[in-house]
Parts: sequence; C-alpha cells; structure tokens
Amino acid sequence: MKKGMVELPGWIKVTGIVLALLLVVTLSFAAGFGVCSYRSVEMRYPLGDTPEEHAEQFRLFWEAWHIVEEQFYHPDHQPDPQDMTYGAIGGALASLGDPYTNFTEPVYAAIFEEDMGGNFEGIGATVNMHDGQVVIVRPLPGSPAEKAGLLPADIILEVDGTPIEGMNLLDAIALIRGPEGTTVLLTIQRLSETDAEAEIFEVEITRKKLELPTVEGRMLDDGIAYIRLFEFNSPSANRMKDTLEELLEQDPQGLIFDLRDNPGGYLQSAVSIASQFIDDGVVLYERGRDGSEHEYSVRGKGVATSIPLVVLVNGGSASASEIVAGAIQDHNRGILIGQQTVGKGSVQTSHHLSDGSSLHVTIARWYTPNDEQIDMKGLTPDIVVETSPEDLVLGLDPQLERAQQYLLEQLSGSIKVLLCKS
Repeated sequence: MKKGMVELPGWIKVTGIVLALLLVVTLSFAAGFGVCSYRSVEMRYPLGDTPEEHAEQFRLFWEAWHIVEEQFYHPDHQPDPQDMTYGAIGGALASLGDPYTNFTEPVYAAIFEEDMGGNFEGIGATVNMHDGQVVIVRPLPGSPAEKAGLLPADIILEVDGTPIEGMNLLDAIALIRGPEGTTVLLTIQRLSETDAEAEIFEVEITRKKLELPTVEGRMLDDGIAYIRLFEFNSPSANRMKDTLEELLEQDPQGLIFDLRDNPGGYLQSAVSIASQFIDDGVVLYERGRDGSEHEYSVRGKGVATSIPLVVLVNGGSASASEIVAGAIQDHNRGILIGQQTVGKGSVQTSHHLSDGSSLHVTIARWYTPNDEQIDMKGLTPDIVVETSPEDLVLGLDPQLERAQQYLLEQLSGSIKVLLCKS
C-alpha cells in the first residue's frame, strides 16, 4: 500500500447507503433531508381543543404522560417536557413507516435551511454513521478538513474530548459544526490493513465559512466536457446554467453530467436543470394522495439540448437526481452509466413550527415521463459499471473512464458515417 493511503473497509462503497443518505458535517442533512424534493410551506395551524374524533386517543396519551411525570425516577435524569414532546412527535411519525416524513428539532432545522441556501460554517467533510461510529466519507476539496489531512474512512472518536460513539449522528454533527474562526479538536482513528494497526491521533481544525460546492465544471482530454452537480439547492439552477455556458464556449465534442452521490434537494431546481438538456416535453408527473396529477414540463430553452450526453449515477443518486436522470433517459436525450440509483420518488413539504423546529411530510409520489415509478426501485443505468473501495483509495474512476470511452466511440462512429456519405 502506498504511503498516506488507507485500506477502506468493505462497507465503504461508492454504491452503498454511506453515500446514498449523504449525512454530512457540512450539509448536515438529517435522515430524509438529503434525499428529498421539498416545497417550503408557510402556514400555522391554530392551537385549540383536541378535535372530538381524536379525544379518546389523546386521553390515553395524557394518562401515560402524567404517570411518567408523577412516578418516573432515575438518579441522573428527570423527565424533560420538551424532550418528551419531541419524542412523542417522532414516535408518532415513525409509526407511518415513511423515513422521509420526519420531525426536526430547532437546531437541526436551522442547519438544514442554512445549507439549502448554499453555504455553511464547519470543517467541510461528509460523514456517515456506521455501527455507532461517525466515519468520514470524504473531505470536501479545499476545506479545513482536507487541509488538516483527514482521509476517507477516518473515524471520529471524540469532539473536544467528548466521546461520540453511539451518539445520534445529528448530535455529533452539532458538536463538530460551529462559527467561523472557532476551533474543534477531533480524536481520529485511522484504519490500516488490520484493526490492530489502527492509528489514533488528535487534530485541531479551525472552522470556516464555506460555500457549498454546488457545481464543478472542467474540460477533460479529447474535447469532452465534464460537469458535476453536488445538490439541488437554491442557487444550483443558475450556477448550473452559467457553468454549462462556460464549458460550451470551449466547443466540446461531448458532455458528461455527473449526478453521483447527489442526494437531491428542491423539486423546482430539478425541473430547471433538466430543462437545460431537454428541448421540450414532460420532466416528471407528480401524483398526490387525492389522486390529483400535476405535470412538470420543460422550461424555456436549454443551453445543452443537442450535445452528446452521458449521465453518471450511482447508489448515492437520489430524488431530484433521479428526476433529472430519469427524464434524460426517457427522452432518449442521453444514456446513464454507473450503478442503480437510490429509488427515492417522493415529495415532501417542509413546515416551520412555532418553536423553530420543522416537520417534513410526504405529500406525493413522482413518475418519469414514461410513467415509471422510481420509489423503492431506482433507475437502472444503460451501462452498468461498478466502483470498488480499492478504486476510491487509488483515486481511480472507472465510471468516468467508461463515460469518456462511450462518447469517443459515438463520436468516432459519427465521423465514419459522414465519411461514407461523402
């Protein structure tokens, strides 16, 4: 093994749930946040008497509540009404069996709103919870985490001396994040070939205000343009259009659109971005609980509707990513290369509650232009290419390489046809 590299355990896979949920220190998406298409709803429901049809159920609830208040004893913990309220709401929502209908406490709701606005203050590293441990998936380019030398598969054991193993991921994230200019001391376990050889060390990182890396664009070899979208937040549509225009000014022969590990975001951003690649027609259908159907069509004139196109997807491509990739696939606008996507085909409304917490409620399912439901199924790539943990460690990207190869083959074939006709 080369110096500076670590052996990734088998569970860290580009195709796995590690990247599918993308629970991050920088983005701080709660379970269900990062893989949802959202509409923000401003409404308040009046406080008043319990509706008569629910009175019996709530009588039982209050019976249990008062018994706990009057009788529960623990030497180190007394009942906290707010904790009990939040727990009751969370438990009720869990009974619905929908991971995307969830309740978020005020501190986490504020983090989510900040991140969907396109910036954050923190160390800049995506993380996941595995077996009760917070694990670095990857530091973001140019972030304090990267400059401090954090690597994929590093395990965060303590934050400022506080052990976080077994802690709720969002609680751990709240400890790691903080205002720009403040420091955080992380105790890191770095895995090697065997657990016995794991190294434990401390690293102090100065937090920074960073702009989320929404879009990345560059020219590859052989005249192929590459553009990657990290999430569908508020500024993503405009940044996507600007980056596409900059790339197209360089007269590329083909375009690779990378949606790997993109957890989704706002539905309207998805429709706007899909419209950059598709001339006209339907982007998706949305069907609600009352049987209603809403059709979302292409908006305006896109800037990249004719260039040869490949879309990269994997097990971390979810929701809004699947909307865009599914529309491109169904319209035969381009092909998908990579691995099966998450299969997150629902839409949530985000309700801001009176104490700063938020409630996310699934209100509809969406379908591709060919009327295919993606929920729990995902999109199947036209060309399946696997990526191994070893590829990640070695810096290899077989999916990107296959996309380049495909485009060059198609371009070569087109040239041959033109030569034969002439």
